[in-house]
Amino acid sequence: MNNTINDKAPVKSKNKIDIAAAAEVVWDKLADISNWPAWQKGVTHTVVYGEIKEGTRFDWKAGGLSFKSQIHTSIREKEFGWTGKILGASAVHNWYFEEKENKTIVTIEESLQGILPSLFTRYFQKILDSGIIKNLEELKEAVEGK
Repeated sequence: MNNTINDKAPVKSKNKIDIAAAAEVVWDKLADISNWPAWQKGVTHTVVYGEIKEGTRFDWKAGGLSFKSQIHTSIREKEFGWTGKILGASAVHNWYFEEKENKTIVTIEESLQGILPSLFTRYFQKILDSGIIKNLEELKEAVEGK
């Protein structure tokens, strides 16, 4: 991973899920940022400025907030990560894929730092923990078609 999470950040979270599909299928769904609104209920808009590769910037809206992000890692079927900024906070968001026994184990980790996560740590921790679980569940549902 080109940009690991900030272990000293006031807010950080990690979780994983098993998805009954090959890593290629899971990767294709997640890396298609333009189609996030089709399967992530909280995402309402995305704009990608180029190919899906390291250095590409993208803007997106989720939960009524606008984010400016940049892909920092793009290793097909293995790792995908980006940084993101919003007023008062910045994040490092990483996804890992491990194909095992006809399924893919998907792990997410994220750190949040900045003035707002520092001042409202408990609130942001709760939001991040639940958001990561929701991301994993929605990806699983989108890929498995259930």
